[in-house]
Amino acid sequence: MSVTAFPSPAPGPRLALLRRFCRHRGAVVGALIVLIIATAAALAGWLYPVDPLRIVAGPEIWPFTDRRFPLGTDSLGRDIMAIMVHGARATLLIGLVASLVATTLGVAVGAAAAWFGGWVDEVLMRIAELFQIIPNVVFVLTVVAVLGPRMENIIIAVGLVSWQPIARLTRAEFLSFKEREFVLACRACGMGNLRIALGEILPNVMPPVVVLSSLVIAGAILYESVISFLGFGDPGLASWGRLVGEGRTLIRSSWYICAVPGVAIMLAVLALNLIGDGLNDALNPKLRDRL
Repeated sequence: MSVTAFPSPAPGPRLALLRRFCRHRGAVVGALIVLIIATAAALAGWLYPVDPLRIVAGPEIWPFTDRRFPLGTDSLGRDIMAIMVHGARATLLIGLVASLVATTLGVAVGAAAAWFGGWVDEVLMRIAELFQIIPNVVFVLTVVAVLGPRMENIIIAVGLVSWQPIARLTRAEFLSFKEREFVLACRACGMGNLRIALGEILPNVMPPVVVLSSLVIAGAILYESVISFLGFGDPGLASWGRLVGEGRTLIRSSWYICAVPGVAIMLAVLALNLIGDGLNDALNPKLRDRL
């Protein structure tokens, strides 16, 4: 008696997306690095419940020479490990929230410019160009200097310099979908403009925007590091960039003070860029067959 073999059901879209992402080895490595940083940030309050900026020992204790301070102490005698884990919390928070601000603003501006067209498109795109001609670092430092060195102000400043590429990408994607057959069919059925834009076009626009947003997080981390390095960061906040800035005067005698947070910044930015590459390969329909 023969047994009929039924084909296994096709995986769901989320599972298929996860499989394509996991085939990108660099993206998996980047995700593991971000997971380690996020775990350290989540456990910061439990591992070091006291103020990480307080002085706990003598200055310039080298890493792995004292069991109590695995990464040593800085020039003031503060525990570098405590600063690193608490700094991971601030770094990820600023990066994620700033990326959310930039994505929300960029999608709104790009969608409005493409959908309404005409003078609305011209005005919004000229505003985007105005932000692009201003040096980003100078603009961020100016905003933080005017509003004050607080985390909220840093997030606002970084978000304001990061939305233009997202707006341009959203505009281009909206224009490509605006006259597609399914959009014309929705109009023929009497569907409203807002419902078409938000319910039909926007979901198709978001995959490349998500990829770009992951890169905005990496840029936000760099901006925050530069701000803190130059002394414009929140003085009550543990920051990797601030630690690099404070250790630069001892680069010859105690180079590890700069090296430890510098390597952390490099790994975080590299990991986020690898994740962006993996998301691009997983979400790009032109690359699905290749993967």
